[in-house]
Amino acid sequence: MVVAYKTVYEGKTAEVVEKKSRFIANVYFVDSEEAALNIIESVKKKYWDARHNCYAYVLGEDARVQRFSDDGEPSQTAGKPMLDVIMAEEIRNVLVVVTRYFGGTLLGTGGLVRAYSKATKDALLCSTIIEKIRATKLIIKTDYNGMGKINYIINQLEAYPVETRYTESVEIEVVVPDSILETFKKKVIEATSARAEIDGMENDYFAILDGKVINV
Repeated sequence: MVVAYKTVYEGKTAEVVEKKSRFIANVYFVDSEEAALNIIESVKKKYWDARHNCYAYVLGEDARVQRFSDDGEPSQTAGKPMLDVIMAEEIRNVLVVVTRYFGGTLLGTGGLVRAYSKATKDALLCSTIIEKIRATKLIIKTDYNGMGKINYIINQLEAYPVETRYTESVEIEVVVPDSILETFKKKVIEATSARAEIDGMENDYFAILDGKVINV
């Protein structure tokens, strides 16, 4: 099972101009081939007057589905270079469509590969990319004396605090990567002399942005 992967939180647009040809790259989050194909059709309608609408997409945390199209460009000069950029950036569940408006000058195969690759990379770089990690959400119930010790462990092991609730005791909700789950539990038990209660809520992929758990 894949323990972590990157995906799109907010896709952006980038444009490259090469010898008066415009290459407009748009990035999208997709989680199915149907969604990808629907977006591709909508892009073709939006840029109906363009010469080419080339695309590449990768689906699944393990990149099990990989598709691309040169859409009339010479073979291997558009879609495949775009896919290579996506795979190099290790981004999953993503679609990139690059629209080309021909500028009147032929670029040659090398020029096309460079232009489509650059447009794809620039659009990915300006998009917001998140990491999704395989983790378990825990609720830890402790007294006020144990709160500081648990927060120290959270910071020490790079777990992700979600919420802290204060009543007669303290409830700390935290997302712990599966790779450190047993170590985390052991440290909490040792630090609180087994007085803390640890309950697991769910095990799933959680989205992380700037070191914080976000809902997607």
